[in-house]
Amino acid sequence: MIVLGIDPGTAATGYGVVTDHSGEPRGSLSLVECGVIRTAPRDGLSVRLCGLYDEVRAIIARHKPDVLAIEDVFYAKNVRTTVVLGHARGVVLLAAQQSGMRIAEYPPAEIKKTVVGAGAATKEQVQFMVARLLRLKSAPQPTDAADGVAAALAYLLTARVPRLERVR
Repeated sequence: MIVLGIDPGTAATGYGVVTDHSGEPRGSLSLVECGVIRTAPRDGLSVRLCGLYDEVRAIIARHKPDVLAIEDVFYAKNVRTTVVLGHARGVVLLAAQQSGMRIAEYPPAEIKKTVVGAGAATKEQVQFMVARLLRLKSAPQPTDAADGVAAALAYLLTARVPRLERVR
């Protein structure tokens, strides 16, 4: 299974592509690619969103992921920041939906709790655990890239755990 994790933003969107080889002998998780999609701050919002969309589509075409794991909207003190983040998430969700991918959305605290064990983990703690879980020599840089990888890991780590169904 191939999972694309995204930490959305208009200035910098972190992403990570992680594969799960659990069906194979000596199966494990491995990092395929990670990085940051940057847009020019001087460009208008529509131009930035178009660039983000095109880059996400290129990543999807290159790796053909099965699932998109994306960080859900958090509520910033600045309402404008929250709204702009929603626009960035929207174009990423559109790209994934058009590609026929499954989509999993996670609140930031749930991603941190799954990967680090604490919902209030720092960016440095997330980087450290991403490197540990994927047996990397160094943590993905910058932190936005590590956050994208963490989103993918959150999906893969929770997909391995059977869900208890609520009895009514």
